[in-house]
Amino acid sequence: MGALGGLEWLVIILVVLLLFGAKKIPELAKGMGQGINEFRKASAEIRSEIDKGTKGEAEAKKKQAKNGSDSKTSSDAGTASEADTSSEADTTSDADKEK
Repeated sequence: MGALGGLEWLVIILVVLLLFGAKKIPELAKGMGQGINEFRKASAEIRSEIDKGTKGEAEAKKKQAKNGSDSKTSSDAGTASEADTSSEADTTSDADKEK
């Protein structure tokens, strides 16, 4: 079954005209237009909410990854400074031993 041809469209339009009358058709078209407009607004709103949610999750993951690498760096730095301090203490105690 293919697309509707010109004759089929003409028959459909005539049936709609007979069923609803010439006065009701513009009102129906206006109502359908408003309904389509509301649908488009709602779908755009939902899309934006989804985009915000996925964008927020991506940013949170980036922050978490950054904070994870920062904590590793700072803990490594803390370990290094502790090692430096203990080396200095060992040096001092060796100097005291030599005296």
